[in-house]
Amino acid sequence: MTAAIGFLMIIAIVALLLKGKMSPIVVLAVIPVIAALILGFSPVEVMDFIADGIKTTTSNGILFIFSVIYFGVLADTGLFDVIVGWLVKKAGNNVIAVTVVTALIATIAHLDGTTAVTVLITIPAMYPVYKKMNIDSRILLCLTGACMGVMNLLPWGGPTARAATVLAMDATELWHMLIPLQVVGLMMNIILAVLLGMLAIKHGAGAGKGVEVESDEKEKKEAADLRKSNAYLIFNFLLTVGVIALLSTGIGKSYVIFMLGLCILLAVNYPNQKLQDKLIKKHAPAALIISATLFAAGAMVGVFDGTGMLEAMANAIMAIIPAALGKYVHIIFGILALPLGLCVGTDAYFYGIMPLVMQVGETYGVASLNTALTMLIGKNLALMVSPLVPATYLAIGLTGTELKDHMKFSIPPYYIISLIMLVFGVILGVVAI
Repeated sequence: MTAAIGFLMIIAIVALLLKGKMSPIVVLAVIPVIAALILGFSPVEVMDFIADGIKTTTSNGILFIFSVIYFGVLADTGLFDVIVGWLVKKAGNNVIAVTVVTALIATIAHLDGTTAVTVLITIPAMYPVYKKMNIDSRILLCLTGACMGVMNLLPWGGPTARAATVLAMDATELWHMLIPLQVVGLMMNIILAVLLGMLAIKHGAGAGKGVEVESDEKEKKEAADLRKSNAYLIFNFLLTVGVIALLSTGIGKSYVIFMLGLCILLAVNYPNQKLQDKLIKKHAPAALIISATLFAAGAMVGVFDGTGMLEAMANAIMAIIPAALGKYVHIIFGILALPLGLCVGTDAYFYGIMPLVMQVGETYGVASLNTALTMLIGKNLALMVSPLVPATYLAIGLTGTELKDHMKFSIPPYYIISLIMLVFGVILGVVAI
């Protein structure tokens, strides 16, 4: 009975999230409560389950609030625009240099962990260059998505925070384990950029072989008032390097580091209360929505654990999985992560499927941490080819590319990179088998 209710609950959560009829916050908080009440638990018991679950998400939720606002304000100062302009100038008329620079820009742009921002920084900056040099726009999309997928392993990127929520651990601590794989992924992206640059040359790309694209002057004027001088931008760059360095060392809580970083950023760049309030209000909605979703997910995890549904479902699955394959369940789902990530939304994947796979793995002696690490990699690489991710449509809209063309071109290299990262995870000992 408990297992059956649990499976029905997961199906309901995944279905509602895929249909997009309700906010993830509502789905993740309400459906588990209904399931717990059906199983006979009292409202007081259910509220205790929820409270216990939310406790595990507090630090990650606060991290999102301050990190998203920090990088939003940083973008307003114009730092990313300066870096992008310098890199484009350095690339010149060399096709391979242009594709490599695209990878570098997308990597830097995704420091904030926000997919839409990465797309809006990378594609408008590089699309005119691609058109001018007759480089296939699918290459621009492919490189942007690949770098976004690897960089999205950052603790404030979303998936890592979601996995950490399910594991009841700090997102930064989980990220520290993923850093070697992230380095491998970034190296693979540079190799991919070189190979795609060579492919573009083979298909006739080069200086003066394309057409000019008019830039949008209106958007440039709207942002000009917030941009700072070079002296400020140097300070902002050093401040950001310092923040990331502190996060990498694990000294202090990640949300405390971002909170202090945000305060310094605002005080130095915009020493005016009204303007500071305006900028915080500008970026706060995105931050609060993500954080609220994390808290709702914590409620779901609390109900999962408190009612015993997860254990019951794992036992049911264990009864039909061959014992010989049980100890490799994390590797199997690591291989399937990208295809699953294409078909299932982020919340449904991390809060519906991952907890169940973790519990099944535990019954065969596979640590939940190992399962989370393998399932994170492929899902992240599926980010900008998934028809369930809004940034995918934003990206193809900016380049005038059909979704099917983008998917056919990008999925094979993404899958290869995800499998290479998984293999290196095993070789480097990040993932145990």
